[in-house]
Amino acid sequence: MNASQGVVPSPRGIIKVGDEPDHLLVLVHGIMGSPSDWTYIQAELKRRLGSNFLIYASSCNCYTKTFTGIDGAGKRLADEVMQLVKERESLIKISFLSHSLGGLIARYAISVLYTPSPSSAQSDGMHTSRSGNANPMCSSNKGLIAGLEPINFITLATPHLGVRGNKQLPFLLGVNILEKLAAPMAPIFVGRTGSQLFLTDGKPNKPPLLLQMASDCEDGKFLSALGAFRCRIIYANVSYDHMVGWRTSSIRREIELVKPPTRSLDGYKHVVGVESCPPVLSNGPNFPPEAAKAKEAAQNEPSTKNTLEYHEIVEEEMIRGLQQLGWKKVDVNFHSAIWPFFAHNNIHVKNEWLHNSGAGVVAHVADSIKQVDSNPLLAASL
Repeated sequence: MNASQGVVPSPRGIIKVGDEPDHLLVLVHGIMGSPSDWTYIQAELKRRLGSNFLIYASSCNCYTKTFTGIDGAGKRLADEVMQLVKERESLIKISFLSHSLGGLIARYAISVLYTPSPSSAQSDGMHTSRSGNANPMCSSNKGLIAGLEPINFITLATPHLGVRGNKQLPFLLGVNILEKLAAPMAPIFVGRTGSQLFLTDGKPNKPPLLLQMASDCEDGKFLSALGAFRCRIIYANVSYDHMVGWRTSSIRREIELVKPPTRSLDGYKHVVGVESCPPVLSNGPNFPPEAAKAKEAAQNEPSTKNTLEYHEIVEEEMIRGLQQLGWKKVDVNFHSAIWPFFAHNNIHVKNEWLHNSGAGVVAHVADSIKQVDSNPLLAASL
């Protein structure tokens, strides 16, 4: 918007005038990643979205810094975003686009950056209007992120439910003995982040971090922060992703997975399905005594029976928590790509020449962002 078109008051009391960008889009890379992972998508989004967007690739958690824990990386990301917002006074709105582990880091960061509105604070931030398309004109009434109006929260192949469980870490091929060994070995290779992804972090009587992040708790308003966004979109590879399984990246139960479609949507190659999921009311998530007992057994005596019992309890509770919000779930299938087994990197075109099969996914992401930004009433139609 230029000066001749008028002014727009921002949630933090700033007036946008002229051609300065007013919408901050933060890109968050995954494990062992860096800002260079976003080279293609950053240029493509800039071309498609225009000058109203400041597209910023986070650089505070490069490479092995992603091993220090989701919480530590999330706090660093929150500090980085706050510093950027202070430097750019034209900003009014904020969105996040994250890949893989970056989605969990971003979920933690927004809980640090979250400020509830007076009305949402009185209702504890939990009400049925938190769907992706309900009351879209008033998202700032649910709270602010870094003092800005939260618009889109988008993840690409993010393990929202962790990587514990059958085929949640697909390169283990679903082999029980490999999945059993992976949990105790993960902290050796990827530090605290590994134990958090396998849900074995913390004391037995305390919920694992990812379960806490499916709720509002004393450690953070995780669910209220997510619910403040106008639209939440998750892109999930239905197959060929060697790092993150379809179930965990799409926040679905095993029984909710159906045979994946293979036909791409018009104009978006390899995007095969879009599902708008309204909120499901629940009194969860909980961490019942049997979960604490199962966690202790999984930590101390990681047998197949013990780990399966613990995972089934915690996964169900995480789903119940996260499904209290509305989500748009986008399924991606690289079965016809030249290199389908690169699905985890194809989905965000990590390398323009090696992973360019994901160009259609990037186009869908850009059009979704543009549509929600330009017309909130159409937030759930793409």
